[in-house]
Amino acid sequence: MGLDGKRKTLRLGKVPKKNAESFLAKLESLISARIVGHSPDNEVSHWLAGLSDEMHAKLVKFNLTRPRVADETPAAPTVAMFTQKYIDGKADIKPRTRYLLEETRRELLAYLADAEADEMTLEDFTAGHAEDFRQWLLRRGLGENTVRRRCGRAKQFFRNARQFKLISDNPFDGMKITVGANESRRREITPEMAERVLDACPCPEWRLLFALARYGGLRTPSEPLLLKWEHVNWEHNSILVHSPKTERHEGRGTRLIPLFAELRPHLNAVWDQLGPDGSEYVITRYRHQEVNVGTQLKRIIKRAGLEPWPRLWQNLRSTRETELAKIYPIQDVVGWMGNTKLVAMKHYLQQTQESFDRAVKSGAQCGADIVRHAPHSLESTEHSKDQNA
Repeated sequence: MGLDGKRKTLRLGKVPKKNAESFLAKLESLISARIVGHSPDNEVSHWLAGLSDEMHAKLVKFNLTRPRVADETPAAPTVAMFTQKYIDGKADIKPRTRYLLEETRRELLAYLADAEADEMTLEDFTAGHAEDFRQWLLRRGLGENTVRRRCGRAKQFFRNARQFKLISDNPFDGMKITVGANESRRREITPEMAERVLDACPCPEWRLLFALARYGGLRTPSEPLLLKWEHVNWEHNSILVHSPKTERHEGRGTRLIPLFAELRPHLNAVWDQLGPDGSEYVITRYRHQEVNVGTQLKRIIKRAGLEPWPRLWQNLRSTRETELAKIYPIQDVVGWMGNTKLVAMKHYLQQTQESFDRAVKSGAQCGADIVRHAPHSLESTEHSKDQNA
């Protein structure tokens, strides 16, 4: 019987008789409370709270209880949700930066999946998880500097979450993320090696791309892909280089480098190939393959009969800066390379066998001079002693 005195039907479906009788008893108690205007007792209130939304809605329809108020508290954002939102919200970043952020996000989620914590919230991700993530990356065989870069980008995610007051502490705070110099991964790419690679390149554009890194010292692939023919000043033997990496620093978006003699034949070859109706950009065929040029370079190096060296493009640039620093003032060299003396010393300049051999010869010559003059000096000293005796 409903509150209006009319018989109502409430179907429970297939349930045991005992459960149906218990339900009926609670329902009658609820109806009695509603008739006299009292709140249901604690037992009935607890029973109401445990009903499914569907059954509770049926009781609301019969005016036996009030509708449930939807929980207004938003669900705590998960690591997966927030990191994707963070990347999607970055409208002003370079494609390469976006790729690296997405790479870090994929690895962070892969780590959580391995830990069976796919839906972990930001606030549940602790400093312990941050350190465990670092160890997980190391176990996958990544180098220390690579791991530091990945953790640095992960720290970006959580720094932004803290700015929105979604977390109180950044779990990556205190972790070493500064990239240190790794001498073991530096290689000198000699002119002889460079010529072999150039001979193995499939086309003039590939030879120019390689030459711009090895002899121009350009950050590859980002800087060569921005190079336009209008940036090449044939008359004044200079090239204007645009640098995405340093453009956020005032006055460092571009730099002027010499049109080195080693670059000229490769620039000429590409210019001649393009003809009078040539492209605006110097490099045209590989403009949309930034992520893949490293893989292609490895194949070319192997075709040249050489073993691919670590940090393929970086060591070409490093070798060039080392060569130039032997000949020209360091302030000029770092200006051409677009870095600083400190960065050059820490990450670029190499100890070379040529310098070592030259020091040995110079040292030997110096030693010979000392020996040659030693008897005369000794004789003079003894003569002086005799005179003073």
